[in-house]
Amino acid sequence: MESGAVFTGLQPNPNYLIFPSRSVCRLLPPQNCSDTKQFCPQSLKFQRQPLLASYSKKLSSTVQEAPLISDVAYELADIDWDSLGFALMPTDFMYIMKCSHGQTFSKGELQRYGNIELSPSAGVLNYGQGLFEGLKAYRKQDGNILLFRPEENALRMRMGAERMCMPSPTIEQFVDAVTATVLANKRWVPPPGKGSLYIRPLLMGSGAVLGLAPAPEYTFLIYVSPVGNYFKEGIAPIHLMIDTEVHRATPGGTGGVKTIGNYASVLKAQTAAKAKGFTDVLYLDCVHKKYLEEVSSCNVFVVKGNVISTPSIKGTILPGITRKSIIDVARSQGFQVEERLVAVDELLDADEVFCSGTAVVISPVGSITYHGERISYRNGGIGVVSQQLYSALTRLQMGLTEDKMDWLLELN
Repeated sequence: MESGAVFTGLQPNPNYLIFPSRSVCRLLPPQNCSDTKQFCPQSLKFQRQPLLASYSKKLSSTVQEAPLISDVAYELADIDWDSLGFALMPTDFMYIMKCSHGQTFSKGELQRYGNIELSPSAGVLNYGQGLFEGLKAYRKQDGNILLFRPEENALRMRMGAERMCMPSPTIEQFVDAVTATVLANKRWVPPPGKGSLYIRPLLMGSGAVLGLAPAPEYTFLIYVSPVGNYFKEGIAPIHLMIDTEVHRATPGGTGGVKTIGNYASVLKAQTAAKAKGFTDVLYLDCVHKKYLEEVSSCNVFVVKGNVISTPSIKGTILPGITRKSIIDVARSQGFQVEERLVAVDELLDADEVFCSGTAVVISPVGSITYHGERISYRNGGIGVVSQQLYSALTRLQMGLTEDKMDWLLELN
């Protein structure tokens, strides 16, 4: 069996399947199936079927056929689906693809989920040459699975890779890899209404390098985990504080791409805020210290009447895919949406404030504390606009309303 797709240091595993990046396969059941909650068919029938049997959208006319396993009863994993939080739960398989500097990604594989090994001098460990993405899969009532705008994540990773001097999978390779990983971990997709399967693609400089330079080798990796709400409050209001001294990003930096270093820098401020009873921190621009930028891991919106304002993307703010989707949904519902500089003073007379992101979807803001002054919205409750947009977007993501935007990729 071909093994060139395994990057240096990964433990070899006889149970992986290697395939061209534009092919998707259904896998043999995991080993050690000890209970009926795991998929343990009595017999397996192998047959060749068109790859696109697993898609409701046609991704490419050049996709190769791959062997699919039929008559496999995929059942839910034996966990308490009602108690899911936003925490890692190891699943069955992860996806690996690699390439050398100056080359392109070509082949990937699915391996059993587990630890990987890296050289101590790997570029990602020494110089932070790494990106990550986040998206979700939802289960429909009929058992099929929906992916929400995976091409947008692929495009954002490619933009970030260019900034970080890394090769990146093509959009097609990215979407096919996500699809393969989700199907391989199908039993971990929560039942309808119980949560989602969080999908974490990583792109990192895995090759060894001592001096400051692009790594000689790169690894694209995807793992997944079933999750519930990001904030324990769920759709309940969150409470923010504005930190005027700590800044998330600077002009000319990497705040506009999803590099790993953007997130470690907010931990100190976030930890201090949580110790004071706040949910998270809202950051201001580092130049004027008066314009809103982001919360630690999500974008922010301010509502006044029929106008919804959000900070414009200008290099220091991440172009969130949920943000982009909310703008389109809001405009389709008759709201006026403005992408512009939003001054902190506008929070004083706003009707509502809410945050958006893949993990949180939409979180209404109950209060914001600025220079010791607490500003409350809707008496600390959930705003009408926040609730309306949350319902519209989540119902679309879960396949409960018609996909007029053509944003969903359905897997079966």
